[in-house]
Amino acid sequence: MKIARFSHGESISFGIVDEEEHELIVLKADPMFAGYEPTGERVALAAATLLAPVIPRSKIVAVGKNYREHAAEMGGEAPSEPLLFLKPNTSVIGPADTIVLPPQSERVEHEGEVAVVIGRIAKNVAEADAASVVFGYTIANDVTARDLQQRDGQWARAKGFDTFCPLGPVIDTELDLVNGTIETSVNGERRQEGRLADMVHSIPAIIAYASSVFTLLPGDVILTGTPAGVGPIVDGDTVEVSVSGLGTLSNPVRRA
Repeated sequence: MKIARFSHGESISFGIVDEEEHELIVLKADPMFAGYEPTGERVALAAATLLAPVIPRSKIVAVGKNYREHAAEMGGEAPSEPLLFLKPNTSVIGPADTIVLPPQSERVEHEGEVAVVIGRIAKNVAEADAASVVFGYTIANDVTARDLQQRDGQWARAKGFDTFCPLGPVIDTELDLVNGTIETSVNGERRQEGRLADMVHSIPAIIAYASSVFTLLPGDVILTGTPAGVGPIVDGDTVEVSVSGLGTLSNPVRRA
């Protein structure tokens, strides 16, 4: 099931995507907390503006160097345990929103990723039980000011600028983690491609590890790492991250 958060007229609503009819079945409230009760209204997808499908109430937990070839291109090996860092929820934007290049950085790069949306309070979750705390999956772009990352020696500033976490276009309650693929293109040129099965640390393993450190809250988002091929984005570019079954997240890039 695909869930969208969208604006139509003066209201912001949640809806189930009816792909056959190209419509949104409007829900009474956020289904993460209130279930899937429809209002009886339908809105044409073409008439709606898709928004970031979730605004994390607490945190965005991200995993670095979770594909071996990406770890190698960054000058090292993949960590034996998930390498965790945080992004602020103020970095979140939605589909078609603009990634703003900050004046502090001379090299900003794309990092297309699968994102996990947590659906209930989770602490010390066993890997075998990880699926029980997942509300769904969406697409993310872990935008990074690479020069600042290298200069600072830690990643908070480089990863945390406003607009540095595009999410969307929808949340899907299911995802093929065995056969799924991800790719990132800039201006139609493919830059990254990978198989979800090639993650060094699987999504269940990441959830178990992260929940042993932080209590995960409903609406928290976990970014699961990016394949090799990260590269610069500049003013005027359009970045597209596509995940099989989830669709495509597209964002323009502009200078501040």
